[in-house]
Amino acid sequence: MDEETLGWHNAIWDDGEWISWRSVDSHLERLELEELYPNADVNLVPVLEELVDVAQHFHIATGKHLGIYGDIGELYGAIMYGIKLHKNYAKGSDGRLGNDFVEVKTITPFKKNHSVTVKLDRHFSKLLVVKVNDRFEISGLLVERGRLPKVRGNVLRIHWDDLEQIE
Repeated sequence: MDEETLGWHNAIWDDGEWISWRSVDSHLERLELEELYPNADVNLVPVLEELVDVAQHFHIATGKHLGIYGDIGELYGAIMYGIKLHKNYAKGSDGRLGNDFVEVKTITPFKKNHSVTVKLDRHFSKLLVVKVNDRFEISGLLVERGRLPKVRGNVLRIHWDDLEQIE
């Protein structure tokens, strides 16, 4: 029997037609993702997972890192917080969250100092700092701009631990 032919061996009969188990599983997986990530375009979840896998496998194979952590951070923001990303290389911020403009900064797994540098002359009202650790686990902190420390000049350098205190 042809594997593409639907029948009792690979499908379920429902409402007068065969529905493949693959289709049922895909639908259930999507529902689970929508529940886990209610703010996300769930189509982005496998993209993020694949990017992280590629970065990790490349590092294991070569001892080097790919330059994709900024993209990983932005995708994480889109999935976990519902940030609508701007086009690549847009000036001022990386995306929007409701009426707020969001700047996304990513701490890479090879960075010894878990801090980021933020240009304060950019147009944003929230800062999302995403950390990819040396086990390629991802976490994020979203902070209102008004809660960031005041500094002289247009550049703020802030450590992850300090962000945890003001989140």
